[in-house]
Amino acid sequence: MNFSRLKFLSSLLNKKSHKTIDLVLSLNEKGIIIKGLVDGVDTSTINGRLFLNLMASLAEYERELIRERTNAGLQSARARGRTGGRPKGYTAETISKLLILRSIYKDSTKRPEDIYKPFGLTRATFYRYAKILDNNTNEEIKNMAIKKK
Repeated sequence: MNFSRLKFLSSLLNKKSHKTIDLVLSLNEKGIIIKGLVDGVDTSTINGRLFLNLMASLAEYERELIRERTNAGLQSARARGRTGGRPKGYTAETISKLLILRSIYKDSTKRPEDIYKPFGLTRATFYRYAKILDNNTNEEIKNMAIKKK
């Protein structure tokens, strides 16, 4: 068996390895034998069960290794003052759209489509912006800008 096939099997088992192993073992207890068409893995033999358990162990090891490296990278970034995630607040472009929309959207003679389409907004975005406009003053909206570090 070559390494690429082992890697493929490892990635398959990596997704839900403990569930896969439990399923295979419970099927084995019921007398159902799993045979791999490509690899010739046969759970009715001791070698087949050994191989399956080895692959599950490798998958778990790989998962833990990825988790450790990810956490180390996040800690390193935090130590350098970097934080992940989406920036809190709105861009200057969004704030200017909000301030312009305030003067237009209370006009009862216009349909919502007539207001949001010229701005290139979707209906959902328009109503989300309308909620912001209803609950905040112009000064509060201006303070919602993304803070530069």
